[in-house]
Amino acid sequence: MLALRPVALSDLPQLRRLTRERLLGATSLVDDESCLRRKILNSQASFARQEAGRGPENYFFVLEDLDTGQLHGCSDILATTGFSEPFYSLRNRPFVSSSRELNIQHGVPTLSLCHDLNGQTLLRSFHLDAHLSGTPIAQLASRARLLFIAAHPQRFAESCISEIIGYSSEAGESPFWEAVGQHFFDLPYIEAERVCALQGRGFLAELMPQYPIYIPMLSQAAQDCIGRIHPAAREACDILVDEGFSPTQYVDLFDAGPTLQARNNELRSIIQSRVAATCSQPQSGQGRPWLLSNERLEDFRALIAPLDEAPGDIVGLDPSVLQALRLVPGEVVRGVAL
Repeated sequence: MLALRPVALSDLPQLRRLTRERLLGATSLVDDESCLRRKILNSQASFARQEAGRGPENYFFVLEDLDTGQLHGCSDILATTGFSEPFYSLRNRPFVSSSRELNIQHGVPTLSLCHDLNGQTLLRSFHLDAHLSGTPIAQLASRARLLFIAAHPQRFAESCISEIIGYSSEAGESPFWEAVGQHFFDLPYIEAERVCALQGRGFLAELMPQYPIYIPMLSQAAQDCIGRIHPAAREACDILVDEGFSPTQYVDLFDAGPTLQARNNELRSIIQSRVAATCSQPQSGQGRPWLLSNERLEDFRALIAPLDEAPGDIVGLDPSVLQALRLVPGEVVRGVAL
């Protein structure tokens, strides 16, 4: 049985393996022991903070096989973007020029550096072992974060965003980076991505052009990257779109991948999830699969289990599921049907 839980310091060796396999462009995951250790300790402090309120907390989850202790994935929530430093993006919108004498008005698409998305909750660090791609476990790793937000809404913003990794070649080359960022950093995409992962994107924004970039002046290959999703990131994007996320006018600084956004009260796992008291009741294993979680902070657990009957005021859970969720009969569980 696989369950999503808060990260622990003892997970560090296995996290190194996950980060080595992560998709290029996932700058919130980096194969660096010191950086990962800080991320784990920051996450533990966030889960341990009892007072409610939005701040710079990050909640880092790992996907564990409860039988073997093996980690098979991870995901993360940053409670508030722009809390410690501005959260920079590129805004894609037309620049309109006009001439009264010629009776011409023309809009030219441009990219402008901005931090409009400050104050949002950011879903990031989604990674899954390849053999689990396309299975319900991918929904567990992604959507369980929304059950956690539903259980603790006071800790998060009223809307969420997620940056989807943009296109790069198998050789690790990004046409968008080569057309834009390369001119200001003199670094290949792979190296720039690593530097940003280790040091944050603030230094990047300081060196980026402060004036609008006229999209038609870029190469066609770079233009084609704007809003384009890396093929390996398609599943992560589709899960969020099915939840209720929509593309925005914002794209990533590095690879021009799209940014998705939604208000929490529009997200399926939040508005359709229901809370019920539990009882111990063996299940046939043939029922409809449900995404289930407890309502805790430091001891949060989420998993997928088949239920013979949809939850009402009371829901019967197999004893093994109760144990995996760290629940005793009578405690509440939150669930949403897959």
